[in-house]
Amino acid sequence: MQGQMQERPLLISQLIDFAERFHGDGEIVSRRVEGDIHRYTYADAALRSRQVANALDRLSVPIGERVGTLAWNGYRHFELYYGVSGSGRVLHTINPRLHPEQVAWIINHAEDEVVCFDLTFAPILKAIHTHCPKVRQWVALCDADALPSDTGIPNLISYESWIAGEATTYAWPELDESVAACLCYTSGTTGNPKGVLYSHRSSVLHAYAAAMPDVMCLSAKDSVLPVVPMFHVNAWGIPYTAAATGCKLVFPGPALDGKSIYELLEAEKVTFAAGVPTVWQMLLGHLQQNNLRFSTLQRTVIGGSACPPAMIRMFKDTYGVTVLHAWGMTEMSPLGTLCTLKNKHLSLSADEQLKILCTQGRPVFGVSMKIVDDEGRELPHDGKAQGELLVSGPWIVRSYFKGEGGDPLIDGWFPTGDVATIDADGYLHITDRSKDVIKSGGEWISSIDVENIAMAHPAIAMAACIGMRHPKWDERPIVVVVKKPGADVAREELLKFYEGRIAKWQIPDDVVFVDAIPLGATGKMQKVKLREEIAGYTLPGL
Repeated sequence: MQGQMQERPLLISQLIDFAERFHGDGEIVSRRVEGDIHRYTYADAALRSRQVANALDRLSVPIGERVGTLAWNGYRHFELYYGVSGSGRVLHTINPRLHPEQVAWIINHAEDEVVCFDLTFAPILKAIHTHCPKVRQWVALCDADALPSDTGIPNLISYESWIAGEATTYAWPELDESVAACLCYTSGTTGNPKGVLYSHRSSVLHAYAAAMPDVMCLSAKDSVLPVVPMFHVNAWGIPYTAAATGCKLVFPGPALDGKSIYELLEAEKVTFAAGVPTVWQMLLGHLQQNNLRFSTLQRTVIGGSACPPAMIRMFKDTYGVTVLHAWGMTEMSPLGTLCTLKNKHLSLSADEQLKILCTQGRPVFGVSMKIVDDEGRELPHDGKAQGELLVSGPWIVRSYFKGEGGDPLIDGWFPTGDVATIDADGYLHITDRSKDVIKSGGEWISSIDVENIAMAHPAIAMAACIGMRHPKWDERPIVVVVKKPGADVAREELLKFYEGRIAKWQIPDDVVFVDAIPLGATGKMQKVKLREEIAGYTLPGL
């Protein structure tokens, strides 16, 4: 027997329609590339999104074709999120922090017909546009009088000129909810980046899930600052969840330094923010150096890479801000888990609660996960057994764009490449990337644990643990560190800091001091490049 509910597809256009109808006066605030602050409402954004859709119709961009963006978090990028996908085209957000040759490769692989870009990235496109023959229209996200004349880019128009004459009415098509809506390329795979193609259904379901109380817990009462870029897994879906809930949106634009972020947090009375640990490290440094406090910030989601326990403790104990430790991947849209306490944990001591809050948290409803051993046998969820993490769910990748890399699934499950434990309550603890895990004398050492201890030292700004070949133990860990400005710490002092915090045999054999640790396009440490930079290093005594 079939249910008797109406069959209405889940579409991205419904989100902006809902925001316009029921939260039309809700604010969207953006710091522009030009440096000024722009303000308008969800109603204004909806109107201009429809103009984008009409502009794409005028260009005769076919349904299903890709429209690329190289843009910061801002109101124009937000309009493209809805005008492109809502009209049946595919929004392709491109990470401008990649090498220009890789940007060109991605534009060509996606076969973008239109590319919209912030002026910050004009030099990239000036250098590569001749290598992108399929692009028919280049759009600079600026006013008409700010359009640069020296780029040499053909068919270049300002965004405001592009949409200015278009009608503000548009009949969003009734699409099949399973058709493509967005395309993101992941840099976390070997070889060239692989495209992950999200559907309307997966994006809307993800927006619902992200808003739940034990996830981001967003509502119309919140003022939200997504520092995580809109070119990084769709800013973790926040542009969609924001429209679904009507919360105030605050976009930081290109100014991601601690001072600029703090000024926006305070001026716009932000209650919720989201970003990667490296950005929050700059913010906390600014607060400490200037003896500042937050007046409205209540909670922040930190993901992209493991958040050091010292950062979680500092946010809570010093500034009264709850850190929601999250984990996910481009292939997961990206939410997989988010860490909040359960009722039974509320009576625990602060230290016991911190141990839980330092895990990656519990699965979001819709995500299934398991850990397996080297033979693919499922391991128990006892918080001790450690194995490769596999996931499945309605917003998790089935295959990559154009079939790149073949079938990535194992019996219907996506292998994440992470090594983890899961306890009886579902709390996930990522112990390492499978390619980073260190095996010493037949026993595993978590590089994340070694890094977190170093990060807890007051003189250390950043730490990376890598395994070095050893003739007796196969591998031994060393920790590569960057000191905080003006701080000093000796090798012996830092190694002594590990005593009592980790098993003696897991203490690194050495400390290597560097000026900087290489970061990738999404703010993650690049350990392969780090190994290249210290290629001449040998372990003490060898």
